Amino acid sequence: MIPWLRGEPAFPPLASALAEPNGLLAAGGELGPPWLLAAYRRGIFPWFGEGEPILWWSPDPRLVLVPDELRIHRSLRRTLRRRPFELRLDTEFEGVMAACAAPREPGGATWILPEMQRAYGRMHELGYAHSVECWREGRLVGGLYGMALGRVFFGESMFSRETDASKVALAHLGRLLHDWGFRLIDCQMTTPHLLSMGAREIPRALFSGALARWTGEGRAPGRWPADAAAALDWSPAARAD
Repeated sequence: MIPWLRGEPAFPPLASALAEPNGLLAAGGELGPPWLLAAYRRGIFPWFGEGEPILWWSPDPRLVLVPDELRIHRSLRRTLRRRPFELRLDTEFEGVMAACAAPREPGGATWILPEMQRAYGRMHELGYAHSVECWREGRLVGGLYGMALGRVFFGESMFSRETDASKVALAHLGRLLHDWGFRLIDCQMTTPHLLSMGAREIPRALFSGALARWTGEGRAPGRWPADAAAALDWSPAARAD
């Protein structure tokens, strides 16, 4: 059994999360800013399907990516040098969320429900949630979104409508976060794609300790400069792997 949350955003100890399904911690509560901020600072995130209550998760182990450890393979580096996309930040957050919410196959389900889109849209208005966007000829063709607290970025979802668009967005995000002094990217769930780009699993206790140190320092909430990613130099002389 897991506790049902109500009233103030007070979460149970992470160690009480279920082992199966991995990380299920609690149900109930709300998706307003106080709840989301309290959750993310402790390494907890909401994830639930249509017709379900709000479910809160904290898996063990946790997949993370250190910005300096982002692995950019040779083919992707060639793509970055060609600059096939226009990179923008925080100009179409709602569009990125909607694209991420679109089913990957006909008739498929999504966990990015309308209430989730409204909740993270509000966090974007408050300067906590951000999008990295790939554009081509005026069309949004790829990108990602997530939450930034202090020196930690919590990745939520990404999408591609053209080859490598989400990888290009992630590569730019990694470079920007390194330059801005971020220490960690939370990837939440382990996938072969993220492992191939340098992400690794760490124990939940280690992840929680890192959040306690790093979410309370660094950049204040606020809109990211729209053209910051576009200014990155991917030429061979710019920066070593």
